[in-house]
Amino acid sequence: MRNKPLNKRKVALVAGANGVIGRNLIDYLTTLSDWEVIGVSRRGGEPRDRVRYVEVDLLERDSCIKMLSDLTEVTHIFYAAYQDRSTWAELVPPNLNMLVNVVEALEPISTNLNHISLMQGYKVYGAHLGPFKTPARETDAHHMPPEFNVDQQNYLENRQKGKNWTWSALRPSVVCGFSLGNPMNLAMVIAIYASISKELGLPLRFPGKPGAYDNLLEMTDAGLLAKATVWAATDEKCANQAFNITNGDLFRWNELWPKIASYFGLETAPPLPMQLDIVMADKELLWNEMVDKHKLAKHSYSEVSSWTFGDFVFGWNYDFFADGSKARRFGFHEFMDTEAMFMNIFDDFRRRKLIP
Repeated sequence: MRNKPLNKRKVALVAGANGVIGRNLIDYLTTLSDWEVIGVSRRGGEPRDRVRYVEVDLLERDSCIKMLSDLTEVTHIFYAAYQDRSTWAELVPPNLNMLVNVVEALEPISTNLNHISLMQGYKVYGAHLGPFKTPARETDAHHMPPEFNVDQQNYLENRQKGKNWTWSALRPSVVCGFSLGNPMNLAMVIAIYASISKELGLPLRFPGKPGAYDNLLEMTDAGLLAKATVWAATDEKCANQAFNITNGDLFRWNELWPKIASYFGLETAPPLPMQLDIVMADKELLWNEMVDKHKLAKHSYSEVSSWTFGDFVFGWNYDFFADGSKARRFGFHEFMDTEAMFMNIFDDFRRRKLIP
C-alpha cells in the first residue's frame, strides 16, 4: 500500500508519447479533468491544452537528466517507450537503459511521485518464441533469458523497495490504434495492404504462415489499454501487480479476414504465404500515386509501413491468448469487440485520409 495520500493534482509523464500506446494514452488522459500530461519522445509533439512535450533521446543518460531536470511536479510515470533491434539479446540494453534513465532522472526530483506504470506484452510468456502455454497467466514462470520485459520489471521491483511509490505492469496482446511511423502497428499493416490490393484489382489474401489462418488469437484496443493503464496506476489495489489486458474475446483470422475484406470492398482468395516486407518493398511509387489520386494526407510510405511486424503477427501458427480475469477480479471491467475495433480504426484512418 502507498504510504502517502494521492496528490489531487496528477501529472503524467508519458515516455514513448508518439507510439500507438503512448499517443492513445495521452488522448485518454486529456479527457480526464484532473490530469496534466508531459509527453516524452525523440520527435517531440504539438502542445495542446494540458499537454506539453519534451524532445529527448532516452538512450542518452546525461541528456535525459538535463531535459527532465525541471519536471519536479510529475506524480505518475507511464513508460511505453521501445527501441527495436535485430536480435532478442540486442533488445535488452537499450530498452532497459531507457527505463533506468527515465526513473533515475525523475525519482530524485519528483517528490510527489506516486506510481510508475510499465508497458510489457506477451514476450514475458515467451509468446514470440513459438507455441506457449495458453491461456497465459500473470503467475506463469519466466522463460530462459534474454528478455527485456522481465529485466525492466525486475529493475522496478528492486528500485521500489522501501519507497513511497508503487509500480504496475500492463501486458496487452497486439495493440491496435492510430499512430504513424510505428514499427508495430497491425491495423495500419492491414489497412495499407488492403488498400494496395484494391488498387491493383486483387483479392485480399491472408499472407501468413500455413496454419496461422486457423488459430485462436486476441487483440487489445489502444483506447481500452489506456483506460486500463490509468486504472492500474490509480487504484491502490493494483499496487505492485501485473495485469493481462485484452479485448475480452477470441477470434480466428479465417472468420475475421473475410469481414475485413468486405469492409474494403474486396473478395478473398485462399491464403498464400508471403513475406510482406519483401512483396511490399517495391510499392512506394504506387503508394505515392495513390496519395495523389485519392487526395490522401501526405504521409510517406515509410510512415505507414510496418511490414516486418505484420509478418511477425501473421506467422503465429499457434494459439495466442492470455487469461484476462485477474484485471476483472481487481475491478477493471471494460471490454471491446475485436471486429468492431478493427472497423472503428479503419473508419478513423479514412477520416484522417490515411487510406482511400
